[in-house]
Amino acid sequence: MKKTLGTLAGAALIALSGAAFADESTDIGKKIYDRAFGRGCGTCHDISSNPQLTANIKAGTLTRAIFEDVLKNGRGGMPKAIDEIMKNAAVTKAGYGEDQAVDALWKYISTK
Repeated sequence: MKKTLGTLAGAALIALSGAAFADESTDIGKKIYDRAFGRGCGTCHDISSNPQLTANIKAGTLTRAIFEDVLKNGRGGMPKAIDEIMKNAAVTKAGYGEDQAVDALWKYISTK
């Protein structure tokens, strides 16, 4: 009986820690979105004349691979953004690498 309770408690703790990590990632993605380039991604991407990230992701016209490529290399009027993303205090505090930071931003935008 004690082993069963211990196993259940351990499973619950793992599930809760996974949820906390998921929330941390989304929170960091939001902080990147709100603060990139000192003014936030929405300054450009929440204007109807510019690419609408959330709509494009949900429509499947913006893939994760293209999203990452544009962040790392820039395209058209979009500057290379990965250096700014990596300077974000939330990213550095969490110890995120580039892939984790891009994942967090992608996750936040996808659920916006």
